[in-house]
Amino acid sequence: MSYKIRGRVVDFSGQRPVQGAKVTITPKGHEQPKYVTYSHKDGKFSFSFEGLESEDYSIRAVAFGKHSDDEDVPNSEKEIELKLPIDVHANIINPEECSEIEKDCPSPIANKAYLLKVEALEDLNHVRAVEWSRHPDSDIQPTGLGTALITFFPTLPSRVSRNIEFTLVADHWPEKPEISPSYVKSRSANVMPAPVPQVSRVALQRSAVRPTREENLWTLIRANAKALHFERYRAFINKVLCGKRGQHKDVPEGLRLDRERSELSPNVGVGAYELLRTATDLFLLLHCRTHGDRQMHGEEFFLEETSRRQNSTTGDLTQFADQFLGANNPYVRQVIAAAFPDEQLVGDVQDGLLLNDGLVLRDEPCLIELIWSYWHEEGMLTQSVNALSRRFQNRAAGIRDPLSHFELDPLRPLNNVLWGYAQEEYRRLTIPRRSLEYCHQYGLTLLGKANPRVRAADPRSNFLESFHNLLHRCSQFFKEDNDTTVIADGFPLLNALKEVHLVLSQGAHNQFGDLPWTARAEMLIQQWIMGRGEIRDFLQSRAMVRYTEAWMPQVDTMKTLQGWTDVTVERFHDLASYGEQILLSIRWGDWVNINDEDVAKNWARYWRPEIQSYLHSYRAVTGVEIATAEKVDFTLPAVHLQRRLEAQMQAR
Repeated sequence: MSYKIRGRVVDFSGQRPVQGAKVTITPKGHEQPKYVTYSHKDGKFSFSFEGLESEDYSIRAVAFGKHSDDEDVPNSEKEIELKLPIDVHANIINPEECSEIEKDCPSPIANKAYLLKVEALEDLNHVRAVEWSRHPDSDIQPTGLGTALITFFPTLPSRVSRNIEFTLVADHWPEKPEISPSYVKSRSANVMPAPVPQVSRVALQRSAVRPTREENLWTLIRANAKALHFERYRAFINKVLCGKRGQHKDVPEGLRLDRERSELSPNVGVGAYELLRTATDLFLLLHCRTHGDRQMHGEEFFLEETSRRQNSTTGDLTQFADQFLGANNPYVRQVIAAAFPDEQLVGDVQDGLLLNDGLVLRDEPCLIELIWSYWHEEGMLTQSVNALSRRFQNRAAGIRDPLSHFELDPLRPLNNVLWGYAQEEYRRLTIPRRSLEYCHQYGLTLLGKANPRVRAADPRSNFLESFHNLLHRCSQFFKEDNDTTVIADGFPLLNALKEVHLVLSQGAHNQFGDLPWTARAEMLIQQWIMGRGEIRDFLQSRAMVRYTEAWMPQVDTMKTLQGWTDVTVERFHDLASYGEQILLSIRWGDWVNINDEDVAKNWARYWRPEIQSYLHSYRAVTGVEIATAEKVDFTLPAVHLQRRLEAQMQAR
């Protein structure tokens, strides 16, 4: 006996069809289906059978990670309706009108921009894209997965109701690459006419620039810098060194921390320093990871980020990390495609991507930049700790040693940490090795007795010129952008960004991944040592100076004692932190393939506080403006610092 089973796959309401859903007929008591088909555009499907024992089989539908209830297969021709628990909807959001950030505005006003957001999207799996249908009565600009900016155009009064339609598209089925589940949903909105002002006013405004998706990467970089802040690091280290056993269960790698704390922290030996180094590496792993959940730190940062972006943002940064880190990063993807044109990625492994020939690619860019270490080293952070370490080992610095009264009691933990620091000196990066890497990546070098002149194999001699030219272009753009009678040109900025990106990519080789990480870990430890109460009690810094981080007063005091540069280390720290964020946004952006001046304009506007602070701090540190009306200065900062120190010594 032959018969057909027909049916339809719909959403939970039973009104909207689901296309590309997998419909399976499975013998009861088994897991593997015996018959498989896929729903069409109208959600319909059909099976043809010859002699099927229907009472022994069940039928179900699957799409977007959701499945319908199991139904018994009928023994005759019958139409079945399979309902998937899919219930998403789009909200029109404008906090100014609706008083709440996530509250829907059912009656938007024409000529105003609103945020479209698909709610309950996180309940579905494998959603690859959300496609918004275009309509002549509105303008829709996608800003992310499930979000878009919409502006309703004014039309005839009779056409108040507007329909907004969107389509959810899932990843294709592995066994059927040509079929992808999709689901169409719509909502209506009653558009109110734009109010007519009683008095006509004329005002000049800054030229508008549409939002771009690259802003998500920039938000991720700033959030990562916030997560690596010294105060967070110090709290983490104090919790590890001074906490109780078992308190790290809620932290990734917490069991490892507890085990090493019990094994490596006796009262004697190098165990305390080894634990400090292990905890520092784990802190960086937790906050610089590519995969895993990422959240903004604090409501204040969220509000600041929302105010500087062209479009709305979210506190959950996991989606941004999926878009711009790892193999999904457009720049990294282009590099992999160019380097391995004949290879195909066959899957993910724990430490990267696996090619079909068994080669593992490390595709996880770490949001750390070596320029952070360079400016802190120029700010005499490393030299300060090294001077304390030499005095700790009873090595005099001359006839009148400014640290001669340094007596560290064995009752507090820093005594044991400094012992391990001195004993493990052979394992740390040397000043010449860091200097050569500064030269390889940025063309920068350190001048001084501890760094003998060694010829670098491949210096980036044109980095400083291209980077300072970019900052000069930014300064010009800011002046034009503030003038409401001028539409600032973004192409000079875009070309300068491409040039800096190219120079940075040329230096991203050999020690590029490991040395910045190691230098960052070592300098975080040095900051923690200088921020300890034992060092603060000995150096007695200026109490009335408001520093932003706890280690800075001691470094400035050390510079005064040793006769080093009198510029506060806070300016060097600004150069380090702001320079790192600026260069990260250039290094990991796909600037080679961008030919849209709006992206460059958004970049300059977004990073304006950091760029302006970098320009100010550079002048405060070197005494030289990066750019004047006549020329752009690209002399090595170390040369300016040496000249300034000589002038300082002559004045004394």
